[in-house]
Amino acid sequence: MNSKERLMTAIHKGKPDRLPATVHQWQGYHLEEYMGGISDLEAFKQVGLDAQIQYFQDMGQFWLVDVDSSKFNTSTWRDEVDRVDGDPNHRVSHHTIYTPEGTLTYKTEGDRKTTWITEYLIKHDEDIELIRKYMPVPPLDHEPIRKRWDLIGDAGILRGFVWGDQAGCWQHAACLYDITDLIYAAIDRPDWVHALMKILLDKKMQFIETMKGAKFDLIETGGGSASSTVISPKLHREFCLPYDRAMHDALHSMGFPVTYHTCGGTRAIEELIVANGCDASETVAPVSVGGNQEPWELKAKVGNRIALIGGLDQFNTLTTGSKADIRAMVHKLFETVGCDGGYICSCSDHFFETPVENIVAFADAAKECVYN
Repeated sequence: MNSKERLMTAIHKGKPDRLPATVHQWQGYHLEEYMGGISDLEAFKQVGLDAQIQYFQDMGQFWLVDVDSSKFNTSTWRDEVDRVDGDPNHRVSHHTIYTPEGTLTYKTEGDRKTTWITEYLIKHDEDIELIRKYMPVPPLDHEPIRKRWDLIGDAGILRGFVWGDQAGCWQHAACLYDITDLIYAAIDRPDWVHALMKILLDKKMQFIETMKGAKFDLIETGGGSASSTVISPKLHREFCLPYDRAMHDALHSMGFPVTYHTCGGTRAIEELIVANGCDASETVAPVSVGGNQEPWELKAKVGNRIALIGGLDQFNTLTTGSKADIRAMVHKLFETVGCDGGYICSCSDHFFETPVENIVAFADAAKECVYN
């Protein structure tokens, strides 16, 4: 099998020729610092991994290092940025959004690895009406996606995203309103939170309509704020499940498989993840890297009902572990999680200071894990 066939077989819960092995969104920092500035696709080929290439253009994520927040400005939504500090290692940006009925503000900071929010956009309950009326949803341009898909070829898959700071409605809301305040609001003012979820769902569904026919192999939804390390199963059931399911049904109607991202916190929400209709759950983070159950525990609960992606501790195993440690963990994951197929062994999230030889050891170990 080639890499595309191997990955897609696992996503569809089948057994490929051997264990698929990849990483989650190869970061530009690592490519620049450790890989000589080559592209993510070239890096996958160089180390011998199956390529997962994430497509971000036109998706609206604030946290990308090189994001242009003014790109989608309209006459009724104008995001003007004051670059308080342009140092690549300490970027500080203050944003003012102008609409016909008022202004919104938010602030971010960042470095060469990522961006984070220091002041949230929603400050008053009525601010969500400005979002509803004026926040633009860019239509998806299919031509650069087709070119990227053609470039990848058999080396792997092209992953898409659903527009917004995060793909899931609850997770997107947590980028607009502090997560602690959002949790309190879900308990004290649930109608207001549902109104916000509905606004974001309507915009995401509008974007999904423009995705029809795009050359994506897999669509990522969800996000870490719906993890059971952040919110309770009860909140997940009320504020995530119905909105996730609506998006997944729409994506499936267009022929897209879906992977649901929780950053590893899956304990007690396993059945909710299955119920949301996703094809795969990621990133299956082990306890050693902040998850709340081991990958094989999750596998025992969900069985073959969904595929799993992730499971490899990118810090304690892949970055600081020995080659023997890496090989042993890959084989353990194959035997306990991937034994029946439907599993892609991957880093459970981003890595930044990982030696290239360790990534090669990961790829080599996966090639030893052959299905009968």
